[in-house]
Amino acid sequence: MIKIDPKRKLWQEVMAYVLLTIGSLLFAVGDVMFVNPYLMAPGGTYGLSNVFNTLWPWKISLYAICMDIPLLLIGTWILGPKFGIKTIVSTALIFLFTFILESKWGYNPVIHDGAIMASVDPSMLKSMVEIPHHGGWFHPDYFLNTVVAGIIYGVAIGLIFRSGATSGGSDIISMILHKYTKISLGTLVMIVDGIITLSTLVAFGDIRLPIYSIIIIFIEGKVIDLVVDGMKTYKTMFIVTDEADAVRDYIINDIKRGGTLIAGTGLYKGTERKMLYVTLDRSDMIKLRSVLYHIDPHAFVNIMESSEILGEGFRRLPQE
Repeated sequence: MIKIDPKRKLWQEVMAYVLLTIGSLLFAVGDVMFVNPYLMAPGGTYGLSNVFNTLWPWKISLYAICMDIPLLLIGTWILGPKFGIKTIVSTALIFLFTFILESKWGYNPVIHDGAIMASVDPSMLKSMVEIPHHGGWFHPDYFLNTVVAGIIYGVAIGLIFRSGATSGGSDIISMILHKYTKISLGTLVMIVDGIITLSTLVAFGDIRLPIYSIIIIFIEGKVIDLVVDGMKTYKTMFIVTDEADAVRDYIINDIKRGGTLIAGTGLYKGTERKMLYVTLDRSDMIKLRSVLYHIDPHAFVNIMESSEILGEGFRRLPQE
């Protein structure tokens, strides 16, 4: 039986909930201060809540929780209890932080170029390019706001994922559809979020809104990968060569890395060959790749992206 240090386990749980809390707060900041003022809806129940909030003014958090709770209940009924306590805590924290922010801050943008006015004549708004909103009007800086919103969303959801929670919300709809349609989950997530994103075009008649919402989703996805997997990029190389000893010496003595030497047999001629399996960072991979031609110009090399490497010489194995 595997023994786990109770103190380490407790510390990991504490840190998980710290990350969960910070991520939930950042998500609320991104939605209330950056996404909602620009009338964008980058997927999820909060994206749809932003549209409802503008069309029929009611708090974003209240719209979202009215969707999240039924979705969690329906998802648990259909899919089983796979969401976990952390997802429920995350849903509650995002609701709480969003409610506080929209109550105290309102729906005014952080990024703007111009004065935010307390009130403006509605007839004037129709002839202006500025976006009307609850707190007045402003000259929007769509691109800068989109980039910042995508980064904040990405960090927020990345921290939530690292804590062991899931995003819940509209993802549950995708999971349910996946169970009955057998369409890939990734495709269904894009379809559901895409429909929510396009709702801004239907509601507000501005083609820029879904386009910028999609850009937010793209930036968000890239930042999530950075937060979850880290900035370090590793490459895994499979090298089939007749000069295995020379390649081995270069890896050990010049690059100062280890690897695995595997004996194999070629499918075509049945000839016994040696294959080296080695994982390197990008710079060391480039060094080895450039030297291989001089060691064995007939070597066969397969290079693959490795998002997570655990073990000696890399990141330590997690103690779950």
